Amino acid sequence: MTDGSSLPAAPPKTPGLLGRIAGLWFAVPLWKRIIAALLAGALVGLVWGPGAVSIKWIGDLFVQLIRMAVIPLVLVTIVSGVAALGDPRRLGSIGVKTLLLYLFTTSIAVGVGLSLGVIAQPGLGADFSAAAPQALNANGSVGLGINDIVPANIFKALADGALLPTIFFALLLGSAILATGEKGRPMAAVFESASEVMLKVVAIIMEFSPFGVFALIATVMGTTGVSVFASIGVLALCVLSGSLIQSFVVHGLVVRLMAWLPVIPFFRGITDAMLVAFSTSSSMATLPVAMRVAEENLGIKPAVVSTALPLGATVSMDGTALYIALLATFAAQAFGVQLSPEQYLLIGVTTVMVAVGTAPVPSASLFMLAGVLTTFGVSPEQTAILVGFILPFDRVLDMIRTVPNNTSDLAVATVVARWENEIDVEIFKSSRDV
Repeated sequence: MTDGSSLPAAPPKTPGLLGRIAGLWFAVPLWKRIIAALLAGALVGLVWGPGAVSIKWIGDLFVQLIRMAVIPLVLVTIVSGVAALGDPRRLGSIGVKTLLLYLFTTSIAVGVGLSLGVIAQPGLGADFSAAAPQALNANGSVGLGINDIVPANIFKALADGALLPTIFFALLLGSAILATGEKGRPMAAVFESASEVMLKVVAIIMEFSPFGVFALIATVMGTTGVSVFASIGVLALCVLSGSLIQSFVVHGLVVRLMAWLPVIPFFRGITDAMLVAFSTSSSMATLPVAMRVAEENLGIKPAVVSTALPLGATVSMDGTALYIALLATFAAQAFGVQLSPEQYLLIGVTTVMVAVGTAPVPSASLFMLAGVLTTFGVSPEQTAILVGFILPFDRVLDMIRTVPNNTSDLAVATVVARWENEIDVEIFKSSRDV
């Protein structure tokens, strides 16, 4: 009788065609797949034209998948991060430093927007004859109300996807677990495990991002095309230039001078988040991706990731601040208003306040303009004409200005993590192809 151990080993199975294609697909880094999808989508949109709207549902599905993960990810990561601090006083230290840095970068963004508006003067000769006036949202307000932060019913807030009440409750719950001490450790372990699971969920969703980005970009290019910039070419160039300056110069310097870290690994590590921000035009939709790259690529520990990034998605709007400041100078030039230095300062202060209170969703900044334009006498009727002029082109401009919103969040998180010794510098500096 032959010993079974002497039987020849079965030859390894050769992967089929689908297996080989999948192997080649996943061998390419995700950010390269997203860029390829973005370029292909732009080309298809230009060739296909308005017919590209027929694949918009793919992009919408991708955005819905990301938004699905936002609230549970924010809840479990904040609770887990706070519970892991060890010292309740550190939560206050991280929070205060984060808020001050966000106000700092937002103020610089306002300065960049005003400077570009003064230098380039995009509003001179603007033709509003074809603009259809758009009434602004009467409920738009400057700043954040306490009643918007403290939830009356946390389960309703979670179901409604309300981010600020979720952050407030998660901070409270995490602090309670931290204060409970030994008896709270089992619950802390549950949230730590849930945090890791949710990050894995985001990683799975991101594997669908090339298809979503392809559809989103194809739809935008098919319905607007590059010809839209002919009407607002100077303004569009200012938005693009300002966003590039804010993202790569200002935020790069923040990382280099405040965190004492090299900028190349920083931008390489956040590429996925920047591309998702550009394609979705939503800081909220980008949040799960930003949290994943911060932890996995930049080496930022959960205590800072879970505090700085959700807070940034709601109050840090560098791109919005830059855009509103630029539109304020555009409006003044278009309507023949001569601005004094005091009015520029008032515009700057008001823009920071408005940017903090702007919802992290596409085109929300347009509907917060009235609070700024009234500071130098632009009437509601004129504001409605301005919004009607910008609105047809705003989707593309929104894609551009969402990127500095996102890079600000990650730059500030990096700095705070460095100051608090909550970053693995070796992971940050790693030269691997992320």
